[in-house]
Amino acid sequence: MIPALTSSPLLLGLCAVLAYLLGSVPFGMVMARLFGLGDLRQIGSGNIGATNVLRTGNKLAAFLTLILDAGKGAIAVLLARAALGEDAAQLAGLAAFLGHCFPVYLGFHGGKGVATFLGTLLALFWPVGVAACATWAVTAAISRYSSLSALVAAVSAPVWCWLFGRPDLILLTICLAGLVLYRHSANITRLRAGTEPKIGKKS
Repeated sequence: MIPALTSSPLLLGLCAVLAYLLGSVPFGMVMARLFGLGDLRQIGSGNIGATNVLRTGNKLAAFLTLILDAGKGAIAVLLARAALGEDAAQLAGLAAFLGHCFPVYLGFHGGKGVATFLGTLLALFWPVGVAACATWAVTAAISRYSSLSALVAAVSAPVWCWLFGRPDLILLTICLAGLVLYRHSANITRLRAGTEPKIGKKS
């Protein structure tokens, strides 16, 4: 269920700290400032991710936010794997995700982690990442709800790990999925009430 621990605790701790700091970089706010879109925390849902950037109407800024938020999870995983091994890669993915959701630079009030979650999966094992992305895309095409798509993709990730023969990733993906569900608690309430905004709806 977990990778063999081959790295020293000290190096793993250092890896986790660096990955967390990378994950904490709020690229949505950076893009909003560069494109003159205002403070994302005062727009739409108040979230700092790509979906809320899209609500400003600036598709380029939203796309760049998506790529950068996904990239920081992927880069954390790839660097940790190259430096230490698979145990560090999984820990770095988790730490980068936590950094995005609870960034030290923003007083621990961050995003919901969907792009970082998907980028992390792609770097950990690309078939699982592609399957989760496809799950998000199909759900989004049918429902037009970004939040629902994220929830379905997150819950499906451990199943994809099992189907693709990577049981060592199941525990991590369960933890990440649980965090995605937690971060989307308000969205779940709005989905049930029928008040959740759909993809592309401007603030």
